[in-house]
Amino acid sequence: MQSSAELIAHEQHLGAHNYQPLDVVLSRGKGVWVWDVDDKRYLDCLSAYSAVNQGHCHPRIRQAMIDQLDKITITSRAFRNDQLALLYEDLAELTGAHRILPMNSGAEAVESAIKAVRKWGYEGRGIPDGEAEIIVCANNFHGRTISIVSFSTDPTARRGFGPFTPGFKVVPFGDFAALEAAITDRTVAMLVEPIQGEAGVIIPPEGYFPRVRQLCTERGIKLILDEIQTGLGRTGRMLAEEHEGIEADVTLIGKALSGGFYPVSAVLSDDAVLGILKPGEHGSTFGGNPLGAAVARMALKVLVDEGMIENSEKLGAYFLEQLKGIRSDMIAEVRGRGLMLAIEFKPEATKAKSIVYALKDRGVLTKDTHETTIRITPPLVITRDEIDWALEQFAAVLM
Repeated sequence: MQSSAELIAHEQHLGAHNYQPLDVVLSRGKGVWVWDVDDKRYLDCLSAYSAVNQGHCHPRIRQAMIDQLDKITITSRAFRNDQLALLYEDLAELTGAHRILPMNSGAEAVESAIKAVRKWGYEGRGIPDGEAEIIVCANNFHGRTISIVSFSTDPTARRGFGPFTPGFKVVPFGDFAALEAAITDRTVAMLVEPIQGEAGVIIPPEGYFPRVRQLCTERGIKLILDEIQTGLGRTGRMLAEEHEGIEADVTLIGKALSGGFYPVSAVLSDDAVLGILKPGEHGSTFGGNPLGAAVARMALKVLVDEGMIENSEKLGAYFLEQLKGIRSDMIAEVRGRGLMLAIEFKPEATKAKSIVYALKDRGVLTKDTHETTIRITPPLVITRDEIDWALEQFAAVLM
């Protein structure tokens, strides 16, 4: 077996340098724990950006995948398969969706939603062809395709990748007046995260989303909520919109939809938006394949059967309270909802990356963002004892 140093060296030499990962080489995982090639154990407080809400290598999801592997893995959408309709039924029951479009990655789901609401604007609203506008929020993160980085406000995401796709307006997150002022008769949708994840777990102001929902309804605009990170139990609800008492016109889910076993995403909406798509206008060879559908069905089932969403709500509140109790001159703010938490540091006090490395040395894996913040998003199967152990490590590096 090659050492960590050898594997890192090969990766640096042969791979594109589009990531700057922490120098830990993981080889296996179970539940909330992962092990490196030297068999050192770490508590995973990133969950692959919430792709493994159900925990690493969940046995029931693993078995569902194995069972399906012995049957059929892909048919393409040229033919039907016996798993896709069942996934539709499960998603409709759990989320209230009336029409579902299966895709693979989160970025594909976002791109699909952009296409669908534009077409709805032209055919349903009578907007002149090619003039549809979509409003997004500053500091958003919806993926890394050309169209998506076209409306990013992160210079690193945009630099060197133009020309960019037109048709987007950017307003500050949580600023209702700015949103209202940005709407024109060409506006077809607002695309927004219920909680901004990559920005550092930024929670909207109280009452913001109910007002957004009402405004979109009044102005005939589709509200698209990107729940790829926030959905499927992460915030202590099946969907984060439930905290706001609203329903989106279009909901995007992915990541934990497969429990980390396989790329599966979905656009959830209704006949007005997804019914606008006709054969040949949109598709994906792997989207809706029977292997992904079978895995997703079990990933959803264990979330509900095993009380993971309730655990996220209960233990997330506990984790947040205890983190807030750590007295440190380095900390500017601790915030979160469910098991989607963040610590923001005073810029003059420390760099978030230095805290990430200090935690790694103590067996806790986290991720920094925007230099001053670390995100804490462990699998939803975490126990109180495991949180208490993690808190000891946080206190040791922060105090």
